[in-house]
Amino acid sequence: MIITFVGDDGSTERWSTEDLSALEAAAIEEAMGGDIPWRGIENLLRAQDVTALRAALWVFRRRTDKGLEFATFDVPGWKRRLRARIERSEIDDVFTNVMSQALANNEDASIDALLPDLRKLAEDPADVDAALDALGKGHLVKGRQDSAA
Repeated sequence: MIITFVGDDGSTERWSTEDLSALEAAAIEEAMGGDIPWRGIENLLRAQDVTALRAALWVFRRRTDKGLEFATFDVPGWKRRLRARIERSEIDDVFTNVMSQALANNEDASIDALLPDLRKLAEDPADVDAALDALGKGHLVKGRQDSAA
């Protein structure tokens, strides 16, 4: 997952949760109260939960400022400045799971139903189309004409 923060000057900072160390992930879990496992935190990040977003940003910022304390770490204007988006590897995981169900039923509808949300959540919406192509489902790409037609 990509965590993005837009500064007062318009500069953008981006970090991937894939780059977190085990200790950093544990620090996020602890900051969130210690009773939410990492999978739950990922779900909260996808839902743009303020505390999960703040905890992730706090951990990345602690890499350069060891003195930051979560209790006093604030993000003014967080709704417009802080967000989480999914990466290509996460899009591939979603399609792998859905594809096994869709292929068993020989239907594209379940895949097609996910596309608007995946494009909205994706750091790069083109990754959704690339993942569809990789699965042999490029005909589901919005606006693409089937070459056989």
